Amino acid sequence: MTSSPARSGAPRPARRRTPLAVAALAVLVTGLAVSQGDDIAADLAGGALYAALVHLLALLVAPCARAATAAASALAVCVAVELAQLTPVPAAAVAAWPPAAYVLGSTFVAWDLLAYAAGVLVVATVDVLRRRTRQGRRPLARVLAGGRDRTHPSA
Repeated sequence: MTSSPARSGAPRPARRRTPLAVAALAVLVTGLAVSQGDDIAADLAGGALYAALVHLLALLVAPCARAATAAASALAVCVAVELAQLTPVPAAAVAAWPPAAYVLGSTFVAWDLLAYAAGVLVVATVDVLRRRTRQGRRPLARVLAGGRDRTHPSA
């Protein structure tokens, strides 16, 4: 038997979607600004922001998904898009419609995989901390610093 989001302490999907949409919009705007750079820092930051956006979109689609599931799904999508750049398909799509480069990329770069992991890790960390706070549990940093979390029976 599964418990409803209201009983489990998880926020209702509608309440969770608004901050996720705001965060996704902020990440999108920041990513578009960063994409104007042409150095390695801009490329890595853009990759991390891309992965963060994919993760936020995954959470928007499935706001009650487990944090690890959403993170793994987002990272899998990012890796699949990057690996697809080893084929001619993204280049053909970009040739037909240049804005597709923002979604599909253009050239495989192994460093982007690390940037994607970093972007997903940041969003996953914030997601887990928000969930813990909403459930009335101590933030993870306090648990690690202060020892046992007495508000949760499994701790």
